[in-house]
Amino acid sequence: MRPSSCDTFVALPPSTEGHRIIFGKNSDRPCDEVQEVVYFPATDYAAGEKVECTYIEIEQVAHTYAVVLSRPAWLWGAEMGANEHQVCIGNEAVWGRQSADGEEALLGMDLVRLGLERADTAEKAVTIITELLEKYGQGGSCMEDESSFTYHNSFLISDRKEAWLLETSGKYWAAERVEGGYRNISNQYGITTKIDKEHPEMRAYAQSKGWWDGKTEFNFATVYSFMTTARIEASGSRYCEGKKLLEKSNGHITAETMMDILRDKDSGINMEGMFMTTGSMVSVIPTDPDLPGVHYFTATPDPERSVFKPFIFVKNLHPLKETSSPSYGLDDPVKKKPRFQSKPDRKHELFVKHELVAAIIESHKDRGRKITEGMRQLEKEMIKEMEEHLLHGVESPDFLVNLFASSIQRELSVYCQK
Repeated sequence: MRPSSCDTFVALPPSTEGHRIIFGKNSDRPCDEVQEVVYFPATDYAAGEKVECTYIEIEQVAHTYAVVLSRPAWLWGAEMGANEHQVCIGNEAVWGRQSADGEEALLGMDLVRLGLERADTAEKAVTIITELLEKYGQGGSCMEDESSFTYHNSFLISDRKEAWLLETSGKYWAAERVEGGYRNISNQYGITTKIDKEHPEMRAYAQSKGWWDGKTEFNFATVYSFMTTARIEASGSRYCEGKKLLEKSNGHITAETMMDILRDKDSGINMEGMFMTTGSMVSVIPTDPDLPGVHYFTATPDPERSVFKPFIFVKNLHPLKETSSPSYGLDDPVKKKPRFQSKPDRKHELFVKHELVAAIIESHKDRGRKITEGMRQLEKEMIKEMEEHLLHGVESPDFLVNLFASSIQRELSVYCQK
């Protein structure tokens, strides 16, 4: 099994319709891994408190923002998510000249969650993630087994006005501001000569390693990556295909456009096989701060056979029980050393029911087609309903505290179609 994973996209005006930023990601992970969608409310903490991440404990901050996350059920962090300030983050595995093997530290997925919990703008998320990287480092297995699947991380981060691409190699990093148009990333370094922020020793380190002569124009992707590795070759075609799909709808990119891109199997973006798309996210963020963002999550594998369900940040939100996996606390094999000696059942309620309907779609063509058509119809209805909030705001927040859960119930009713 050659690890290859994830495609993340962002489109900003003027490439989008209606003064909106559209963010999207497919999380491509081992095919037997469960991805859950969970909500954590804003929280205040006392001085000196700690937070237990996937492998290490770090200092907690005084206040964390409310977040909605799509994450592999065995870890603390997240593959992708958003916060109450409409900051969205997705990460990608990248490999380069510098070894990604090392001691357990913060996972890139931990940094996604930490960035969302602590930053109210995309630029601030860049600062927070890079400061944590400097202080604690990145490392540890990114799969729930003993294979020691490790990588460096790139992050695509957006808010109401702009996006940032942040790419790392060990503790070194470069960041590029994206103020308009569109951008996508796929497991390869993409920052070249336009570098808007960087680690103060990033160039000197590359020069000391003989990767850069100190004279030619500095190109981060060329200097820090192996441009011919098999992993990057595979991602290269997905990156090019993703860029073409964005270009095809340039000026008219909507949530539906992004969902179609994430469902595209010919490009490899909707991945199949031992590594497959286990969860998908699309966010619609109006540039107007008085309007809510709408965040759509599947919480199930293969977006072609899933429904993007809406989530809106309002007060008094209820926990997302139907997409929360069982918790094993200190008895979890991830928490015990040696780690990963067994794999508990992490399937959440929606995952179990989706697994059954996916088998029906696969084996009963007529009924499967009806179910798939029903899924698409439901999704269109929900997108239309959300358009009211995106255009006019949220007039009755109390009606949205169970929005995601009620959308799941509507999805389950489609599963029962004969």
